[in-house]
Amino acid sequence: MAAKKITDVAALKAFGHPLRIRLDRALVAAGTATATQLAEQVDEPVSLVSYHLRKLAEYGYIEEAPRQGADGRERWWRHSADRYDMHWADFADDPEGVAAYIGTSHQVASARMQNLMRYIGEQPAWPREWATAAFGTGRIFRLTPAELQEMADEAAEFAERWAARSRAADEAGATEGREHVELQMYGYPFRP
Repeated sequence: MAAKKITDVAALKAFGHPLRIRLDRALVAAGTATATQLAEQVDEPVSLVSYHLRKLAEYGYIEEAPRQGADGRERWWRHSADRYDMHWADFADDPEGVAAYIGTSHQVASARMQNLMRYIGEQPAWPREWATAAFGTGRIFRLTPAELQEMADEAAEFAERWAARSRAADEAGATEGREHVELQMYGYPFRP
């Protein structure tokens, strides 16, 4: 699977719902899952989860996966791409698109920060090797737009290298001692 670029305003709005973002994260972790399984993970009713999964499918974020197990009645879902790229520049000329991009970006950033804050609270419960391997860093640079773009390109290459390594391990069945790890990187201008 490759990356999928999101340039449609309606598709962007569809992703920006807080429960859909939580379902997206749960499905990334599971690989494939049913609405019932995902409902347990996000602690929401199955009917509500099914509705939001259908909306994600309608806009191409997820797709039906081959059925698994004995119960052929349940729909299994998987992502339709490795990642979804949503960029401000693709919506910059449309006021509705800018508003949708800002709203969706706020929801995604909020969900990511909630995940980080949850981990910080749970860190003492993790085995020592995991707790000490986890990291966080923040730096402030003075860059030009071209340098920031160069940094973004290098960060994407770095993340893709580790994603490929993770996929290869999964495909080889090398799951012993592995946990899901979230990497968050942001680079943006600001004025103090």
